[in-house]
Amino acid sequence: MSPLERIQELPPWEWPPETRQTFLKALADRTTPASDRIIAARLAGDMVVIDPDLAQLLAGIASDPDEPADIRANAAIALGPVLEHTSTFEFDDPDDVYVSPSVYQHLRDSLHDVYLDASVPKLVRRRALEAAVRAPEDWQKAAIAQAWDSKDPDWILTAVFCMRFVEGFDKQILEALKNPDPDIHRHAIEAAGENNVEAAWPHIGKLLENSRTDRDLLLAAIEAAGVLRAEEAFDLLDRFTESEDEEIAEAAQEAIDMADVIEDGFEEEAGGEDEADPGESAWRN
Repeated sequence: MSPLERIQELPPWEWPPETRQTFLKALADRTTPASDRIIAARLAGDMVVIDPDLAQLLAGIASDPDEPADIRANAAIALGPVLEHTSTFEFDDPDDVYVSPSVYQHLRDSLHDVYLDASVPKLVRRRALEAAVRAPEDWQKAAIAQAWDSKDPDWILTAVFCMRFVEGFDKQILEALKNPDPDIHRHAIEAAGENNVEAAWPHIGKLLENSRTDRDLLLAAIEAAGVLRAEEAFDLLDRFTESEDEEIAEAAQEAIDMADVIEDGFEEEAGGEDEADPGESAWRN
């Protein structure tokens, strides 16, 4: 077993101190066995190890036509977490910055260029778009719409995945809930929850009630319920916290906890509005 094969067997928080350098070396050296380079590309985007050098190396591999398509695809999608983190938190806290503003923009531009290049293998273009949407930009809406309208099952899967991160596709999400492909169905549930698509609830509620619901769909439905039915989350999900399936039990508890956070936010917002009412009333008078 190679060092990279051993690393992939461990959770990221147990990776050895030299893991970042192991990834850098494997990705930069094309004589490294392809199987090891794929592992490195797939794991190098983890927030435990990502830094400007790794991020730019991944972007370079994703853009390189001389690299094998599977390595390029893994390198592209690996950039998703750092893009999402940076898009969310920006550069306000120096201790929570993984790449500089210039590197961040370079990553976004590189993925956009990969997506736009029709000569790039389809899988690589799909993964570039799937990573890029973690930091939403205006061009992505048209790209998602084109993928959805393509009638190509692979591109439709990518489109529905991306709808989780880019707003404005409620109609398509509802349609995707009816798709027989289990992966498209699952991503549609995740997108419905993330975008608070209320009209999706009857469908998702039935998945929670059906004892024969596919496990992956159930996990997605549990997460979505924590958002779409925050007030009822405990009643809906408490029974799943006792599941013998540890992942289902943890997902249910996390959804209940998230629902509590959402409810607390609603209460604080309502309280703030109540406090503002007297002043507003006086102004109107």
